[in-house]
Amino acid sequence: MTIHTTSTSRVGTEPPRLQQFVGGAWVASSGDSWIDDRNPSDASDLVAYVPEGAPEDARRAALAAAAAFERWSTITGVARADHLYRWSAAIGDRQEELAQAVAREVGKPIGEARGEVARCVAILRYYAGEAVREVGEVIPAQAAGALQFTLREPLGVVALITPWNFPLAIPLWKTAPALAFGNTVVLKPAETSSHVAALLAETASVSLPAGVFNLVPGSGPAVGEALLRAPEVSAISFTGSGRVGATVAAIAAERNIRYQTEMGGKNVAIVLPDADLAQAASLTAAGAMRYAGQKCTATSRVVVAHDVEGPFLAELRRQIDALVLGPVTAPNAAVGPLISEHARDSIRKTLGASDAERVYEGVVPDSADFANGWFLPPTVLRGAATDSELAQRELFGPVLTMFPADDLDHAIKLANDTAYGLSASLFTRDVRSALHYVKHIKAGLVRVNGDTTGVDPHAPFGGMKGSSSGSREQGPAAREFYTEIKTVQINP
Repeated sequence: MTIHTTSTSRVGTEPPRLQQFVGGAWVASSGDSWIDDRNPSDASDLVAYVPEGAPEDARRAALAAAAAFERWSTITGVARADHLYRWSAAIGDRQEELAQAVAREVGKPIGEARGEVARCVAILRYYAGEAVREVGEVIPAQAAGALQFTLREPLGVVALITPWNFPLAIPLWKTAPALAFGNTVVLKPAETSSHVAALLAETASVSLPAGVFNLVPGSGPAVGEALLRAPEVSAISFTGSGRVGATVAAIAAERNIRYQTEMGGKNVAIVLPDADLAQAASLTAAGAMRYAGQKCTATSRVVVAHDVEGPFLAELRRQIDALVLGPVTAPNAAVGPLISEHARDSIRKTLGASDAERVYEGVVPDSADFANGWFLPPTVLRGAATDSELAQRELFGPVLTMFPADDLDHAIKLANDTAYGLSASLFTRDVRSALHYVKHIKAGLVRVNGDTTGVDPHAPFGGMKGSSSGSREQGPAAREFYTEIKTVQINP
């Protein structure tokens, strides 16, 4: 495992006290409590003070979004597309600033942070195009001479609750389709990514009409639940933990409003005897360890055929060794820190309680550059029970657990033995094995000879089982969630 050091602290800089962006203006929170938001790579660096918020903050934002909806929903798709193109340009003009902010606030290595910003530009451009697509279809009518057709209409105000790990991309892959199809939004970001969210709101402020995009940073108990219960909110899109997702679903069901929940994964790579082992090891290492495994699509399990377990593990060790562990602004950093001290200590506790064999374990240097960061070395384990916490719980860290398999059917059985079903990958040269796997794997994202992470902005994203409520985000599938169908019949 390569080590790279560099300083990331901001000495003598007064951290901002974040405000809310509501109705096109920056306003102070109604609450008077604050949350420290720190740099995971150097916890002595205080990024911002985040307001804990209050229920009235959520209601104020919902009312502003509802007022803006009356106008936004009636302008043409061409006009909405123009605003989205402007927003993409505003983000493009600040790409490096935004990337540095992402790296600093959530501990994403700078190379990946730059990629995330570029993805945001692509997302907005894609949905600018979607805004001008057809909004319904003509259906034959039983009555002679009648015209029957459908229209797709926006839902109204959509509440967006987003995690910290993709602090720009996830808010935008929810916001962009919502706006493209005529809705207005209120975004409640994670506390630990609120500074980046405020920068996103700055770019929105020069691109969108007042009230179309609103931001309410704050805690879940103070702001999140109030937003979900606001009478003006017509739909909820949530990404986060299964526990909170269940609460979101319950509130939405109680109110009889539309919701979608994306709740993580325990993603798997399967390596068959005929696989290109160098490719399989390289992509498995990247999927498991980059960004310290803090992606819902990160590879956390690898099922390897008995015949190639030894050679694969040797190659896997080499590939992980090549990944740079270091502070996030190091030019070639790949692994980086965990988001918080609590996250790091929780994974340490899980590893300490397991009797699985550690077949690879990196080292965090005992040096000043790492002293204040929440770093955890990449770790690979073998021999864990299939019902253990290592095998079943989403750890969200640079930890990979290996399981041996007798054949393809055994490998698929092991892969499906989890409450999650987000992403899976198979490494093979045999098309029959690939087709069999595609048919029987229980995952929403299915790869052959690719890693488990990521998805194109124009492709549907979502999982099966406990990973998702069933609807899909991104691509043309987003229209299904953010619009409702009106069936019209006109008789002569």
